[in-house]
Amino acid sequence: MAIGTMISAFRKLSNTSRITPFRSLSTLVLAEHEGGLIKNSSLSAVEAAKSLGGDNSISLLLAGSGHSLKEAAEHAASSHPSVSQVLIADSDKFTYPLAEPWAKLVHLVQQSGGYSHIIAASGSFGKNILPRAAALLDISPITDVTKISGSNLFIRPIYAGNALSTVHYTGSSPCMLSIRATSFPVASETADLKSNAASIDQVDLSTLDEDESVAKSTYVKLSAQISERPDLGNARIVVTGGRGVKSAENFKMIDKLAEKIGAAVGATRAAVDAGFVPNDLQVGQTGKIVAPELYMAFGVSGAIQHIAGMRDSKVIVAVNKDADAPIFQVADYGLVGDLFDVIPELLEKLPEKK
Repeated sequence: MAIGTMISAFRKLSNTSRITPFRSLSTLVLAEHEGGLIKNSSLSAVEAAKSLGGDNSISLLLAGSGHSLKEAAEHAASSHPSVSQVLIADSDKFTYPLAEPWAKLVHLVQQSGGYSHIIAASGSFGKNILPRAAALLDISPITDVTKISGSNLFIRPIYAGNALSTVHYTGSSPCMLSIRATSFPVASETADLKSNAASIDQVDLSTLDEDESVAKSTYVKLSAQISERPDLGNARIVVTGGRGVKSAENFKMIDKLAEKIGAAVGATRAAVDAGFVPNDLQVGQTGKIVAPELYMAFGVSGAIQHIAGMRDSKVIVAVNKDADAPIFQVADYGLVGDLFDVIPELLEKLPEKK
């Protein structure tokens, strides 16, 4: 009798907890900007928002100060046909993208807008802000989403990309996501977007100014390499060096090859830890996730953490002396050879970039 009662109660619970889609969709995209332009990773977040449903109202949230914010807002308004509104928070508190003021901003905008979803790209910007914003909203975010199958059905990699997990979101609104930008490429639009630009509206920051928690951290400095090469996260071609390059001096060969073919330079964690290159060039699970048209790996053994960051590349070319190196298992083209012989020959025979 007791068992029958428990089974009956369980059935009732199962019936009431079935997953139902959100009745109305509205998405807030946390956008990153630089030099008056929206970053491609944020436009990928808009593409992801499109996948939630056809009747989705998408708003872009920008924060900063001064003229660059105004330029970024104008660019955002005509950057994607799916964007219906651009919200801007203009304050000296947002001169630098610190987690404390940004998280309070997201909380403030969510309280007034009541969005069903909040999305950001899974880069350093999104990873810095989303956890704190989620805590303020008392929700659990879903990270590193690579596919959206519905308004509450998402796919994300686990075990360093060796398995895919399907996640049903049954929590309270909003549903907060970070997406891998490489999984949501931005489609090229031919329409005149400027004639259909989204509205630009100011966020009321009067209550934010009274909150002392936004001043808990201070900006110190930004360390970044100034380079004319393509950005690693968005490059069509990536040339990566691993531990087999052996030294920072030898890594200059990787630089020369990348410069000749117009590629971005990447590195494995082993190469970064050895001091060959700075850590902003690291590709892998704990570095940047890339999916270029061509990925060239020299002296890369193919550790599972590195493969997790480049396995979605369209064509993978690997050069390694070890015929049993794991990198050859994911490579489309593999050459068992010494990179110190192969790279000079490539530099001699490859044509200059156009």
